[in-house]
Amino acid sequence: MVVDIYQKKVIKKYKNSVPSRKYILLLLKKYNNLISKKILEKKLHINCRKEKQILRQRLKRMEKDNQIIYTSNRRYISLENLNLVKGKVIGHRDGYGFLRTETLKEDVWISKDEMKSCIHGDLVLAHIIQLNKKRNIAKILKVFQSTNILIVGRYYLDKKIEFVIPNDSRFNFKIFILPSIINNKITIGSIVLVKLKKGFFKNKIQGKIIEVLGKKMGIDLSINVALRTHNIPYSWSREVKNQLCRISNKISQKDLDNRVDLRHFPFFTIDEKDARDFDDAIFCKKKKDLEEGWNLWVAIADVSYYIKPNTALDKAAFNRGNSVYFPSLVVPMLPEKISTDLCSLNPSVDRLCLICEMSLSSEGKLVQYKHYEAVIRSHGRFTYDEIFDIWNGNVELQLKYKKLLKYIQNMFFLYKFLNKKRFLKKGISFENAEAKFILDDHFRINKIYQKIRNDAHKFIETCMILANIASARFIEKYNYPILFRNHAQPSKESVSSFRLLLKELGLSLLGGDNPKACHYSILLKKILNRPDYEMIQTLLLRSMKQAVYSPINCGHFGLALSSYVHFTSPIRRYPDLILHRIIKKLILKNKREASFKKESCNYKKFFLYNINEMKKIGAHCSITERRADDATRDVVDWLKCEFMKNKIGYILTGVISNVTSFGFFVRLDKFFIDGLVHIEKLSDDYYYFDSMGLKLIGKSTKNIYRLGDTLKVKVISVNLNQRKIELSL
Repeated sequence: MVVDIYQKKVIKKYKNSVPSRKYILLLLKKYNNLISKKILEKKLHINCRKEKQILRQRLKRMEKDNQIIYTSNRRYISLENLNLVKGKVIGHRDGYGFLRTETLKEDVWISKDEMKSCIHGDLVLAHIIQLNKKRNIAKILKVFQSTNILIVGRYYLDKKIEFVIPNDSRFNFKIFILPSIINNKITIGSIVLVKLKKGFFKNKIQGKIIEVLGKKMGIDLSINVALRTHNIPYSWSREVKNQLCRISNKISQKDLDNRVDLRHFPFFTIDEKDARDFDDAIFCKKKKDLEEGWNLWVAIADVSYYIKPNTALDKAAFNRGNSVYFPSLVVPMLPEKISTDLCSLNPSVDRLCLICEMSLSSEGKLVQYKHYEAVIRSHGRFTYDEIFDIWNGNVELQLKYKKLLKYIQNMFFLYKFLNKKRFLKKGISFENAEAKFILDDHFRINKIYQKIRNDAHKFIETCMILANIASARFIEKYNYPILFRNHAQPSKESVSSFRLLLKELGLSLLGGDNPKACHYSILLKKILNRPDYEMIQTLLLRSMKQAVYSPINCGHFGLALSSYVHFTSPIRRYPDLILHRIIKKLILKNKREASFKKESCNYKKFFLYNINEMKKIGAHCSITERRADDATRDVVDWLKCEFMKNKIGYILTGVISNVTSFGFFVRLDKFFIDGLVHIEKLSDDYYYFDSMGLKLIGKSTKNIYRLGDTLKVKVISVNLNQRKIELSL
């Protein structure tokens, strides 16, 4: 565009009449509140259209340069002297909410009015205002990412007005449905998926129904709801299917080039009875030398051979992040052709693997290790219970596997050796006893029992940890960008709170302000035979931080290791797949250039991923891991409620597993299920909540309900929609 000299003079004249950035910032700072453009124009005495246009452009540039923020309610605010934080909105069924951040110790309260500009799950920028010493409040300035544009709920029709009430009570609103062809086919009470209309906060919230999921809740519908609620990908794109068609079902001689042939080694897979994928196998033997010690081979399916970077399969695997395991269904990270066929170490078939070969000294220390590509043939598929029973003299199984008995006993001797030498002696040793469900033909809970980890579980877990440690050491030698599995030390506040709870139970934790993993292990050994062991172990886990993936190594507190990576499950975890690619890249470079170690500065040009890419992948995979846990918990909680609805009126015993301001939860001994005794049901007195000691105290009677108390309770109601079981004393 050509601008003549006269136009330039006019623009310059108006530019000079509009105050500078510095003056605008001083004005925003002076008023210290949110100012609309209209008020700003008034304060700056700007009236003509040209000046308004120049002011608008100046404000946009100031926003781009992070000097000011234009908020979601169309106001300007200066970034100077503001306590700004980014975080995730956690909604509450009563209309208010909380802001959860990585920088603040506690969640910050969001008022009902502020919640009108955001919804549960949104990632926002907020201004933290301190009202008093006890409470901070968050003022929402901007929604960066609305993570809940798709919401699951039930469809209703009232006086020709169509609306959906979200299943999740943290969405404290109705969604008014826009006209659509699909609406004519929906019956009242159906569970539907709604896509929210953008820019809905000013008036009523509107949305469009994009899918009808069903009406009668069952396990399948429960899973479908969980998948959509947590935005978990569950179908394969056309590009993925096309790529799968191009992958051969058979291993050719070309696939075996440059691989070590270990098909004569008697590798075994050992998993749960209901396992769906078999991506790891082991073989071990005692050293022949006079020196005592063991050699251990851990073979992991070579998923990276089939899943190349930036392909359709790779992008799909990244989006999923991990496999999701529901009681009756698996949503795999990779299609079945890969996960249950080509990369599943099924018996008596050739499979491509990445090997971690390790040498253990007579002291039980990892002294040598090497990684290489190989081909193996599994000699047997065993369950943990089978191996455990063989180790404990089950004659029938010993006869059945007579040819392999020598190698199975070898594993037992290695397990005893590792136990004796106390490998991982500094880490926290949990004795998990998880509730296992036996489902009937309709995928409803038929029976619940407590599954305790036996010696076979512990042995395989130790072998996998060894392989992960060896892989971490291998990568660290080359200073190569990789995702570490970090588990940070508990905060001093968490340790202090946990100690207060232990004091209530007559227990203590050693280690001062910074206890180590070994101090937690001492505590767990001390309480092993107590009836409230499971409850205390749960409290211990709650006091700790969650493990995350990051390229910045922070060590693994729980295992008491300076560095740790995930190597052993590339079928179901994307970080493991990334690690395999990098290990293979380093193996290849080492083969090509024997002097490569001396020229470590040249490694950067061989990086598959830079540090920023690793940060993004790590953050994403940490989120998908939590997402999978939440989705699985939703379905399991529904199954528990569906099981308990036929137990209304039952009188059962249980232990108080958690205490809150609104009552306490009781874990039922018979079913390993938690139910709530609401504070309103404690009619003999007025009870107040002691948050420090986690107990309810009667004002007059001084009666106390605390963690670990054994009670007799009655099942009075079950709410399937809210997944709540209510009990009374």
